[in-house]
Amino acid sequence: MERVCFRLKLRPDLLDEYVARHQAVWPEMLAALSATGWHNYSLFLDRADCTLVGYFETPNLQAALDGMAATEVNARWQGEMKRYFVELDGRQPDEGFVQLERVMYLP
Repeated sequence: MERVCFRLKLRPDLLDEYVARHQAVWPEMLAALSATGWHNYSLFLDRADCTLVGYFETPNLQAALDGMAATEVNARWQGEMKRYFVELDGRQPDEGFVQLERVMYLP
């Protein structure tokens, strides 16, 4: 199982709205994530510098990314979420995250 941690930068003026949107993620989006191999998925927010950190586990990262990229619900979700982020350089949020290096693991 791959453990994936990533970060993105959020727009300060939209933090509360972003959090509210994630209190009611579409059921079909959650189902697609599960079906494509995203497990134990969490998002964490550092409000001080608007950093969003995500963590999930997957059997295969590239397969999980490709699986979501092939779904219609992901295209809609990413299209709506894009406005909340900065520094994406024209990419969708799920294409523009910075994967963090794991330096320690305690099983």
